[in-house]
Amino acid sequence: MSDITNPTAGGDEPHPEGKRRTRAQARPAGKTLEGDTGAGTAPETRGRTTISDSVVEKIAGMATREVPGIHSLGTGMARTLGAVSDKVGGRPSVSRGVKVEVGERQAAIDLDVVVEYGVAIVDVAADIRTSVISAVERMTGLEVVEVNITVDDVHLPDEEDEEGEGRVQ
Repeated sequence: MSDITNPTAGGDEPHPEGKRRTRAQARPAGKTLEGDTGAGTAPETRGRTTISDSVVEKIAGMATREVPGIHSLGTGMARTLGAVSDKVGGRPSVSRGVKVEVGERQAAIDLDVVVEYGVAIVDVAADIRTSVISAVERMTGLEVVEVNITVDDVHLPDEEDEEGEGRVQ
């Protein structure tokens, strides 16, 4: 393993005492590295935070389920498979019916929903967007650039839940 070079001595010479320098000590004066740990930098700029797609999916799924008029999330097949999994002891998936693309500063969200019969779909869609954007931006700091909603079905009051799912409210 080689010694870290002394940046103030041209960059190619080892530290004169032969000691290893930390990253902060080896940094040339006046330059700031991403994730700098210098005492003069603000704490929120020290390091990098990465938010997983699955985290944003869960937040968006929960925010969608809180909207009145939503019966369930997911396409017909996903709901059916999820209900079977739930019956055999699996945990209900909060992110079922949610797909996201997360970049460094932005997120795009796709939702598949089933609405209750009688609700104004346009109004429910607007409420979903408001709820999801608010929750994701507040909790993650990411800018939500779009929330695409696909209404896959309308749940009728006299329909039994074939999938075994109850109302998400």
